[in-house]
Amino acid sequence: MHPTTIFTWPRIARGLSAVAVASALAGCSMGSMFGGGNSTADANLANATPSQQQIAAAQANALPAIATECPPIKVRQGGEAMFRYSGNNVGVASQLQYQGVIDEVSRNCVASNGQIQVTMGASGRILLGPQGSQSQVTAPVRFAVERNGQAVFTEKYDIPVSVAGNSGEFLKVVENVNIPYLGGESITIWVGFDTRG
Repeated sequence: MHPTTIFTWPRIARGLSAVAVASALAGCSMGSMFGGGNSTADANLANATPSQQQIAAAQANALPAIATECPPIKVRQGGEAMFRYSGNNVGVASQLQYQGVIDEVSRNCVASNGQIQVTMGASGRILLGPQGSQSQVTAPVRFAVERNGQAVFTEKYDIPVSVAGNSGEFLKVVENVNIPYLGGESITIWVGFDTRG
């Protein structure tokens, strides 16, 4: 079975939008194929033999149920932002060195042989605060995939961010994560800052 691309990867830096692919099935009247009529049109339909080209086209369009599904990607609650303060002045706005925010997340899926292969990404910014003078900051971003409540993938990435002026942008893409999928499982992709040691 050839891999079936489910979603295309949108531009992640700005204005991302999810592109859903849906299969439309055209309804056909069966007429008297199963008895009850003898018109010439019905007879021709009943005796029609498709060409190899028509068969190949039909197979290409007959996507399995999995092909219309791609796990949602979400920013984990509490992981949408990070803050660093000078000294022990946590929460004091005037002592903020910098903060990080995740702006956009997206994913691309390919279904093949009982698996979903996911490429996922996130983009965001680092913003300097009143006490900030950094020219380089590390953004610790974790990607995780949960299948029926169990983690099947989790990885933390320390992303170097160059800060010019008062801000800097980052982008991280994680490719080719394979998730077993038989049908009906609950799968979620999570993204967020992970500032734990």
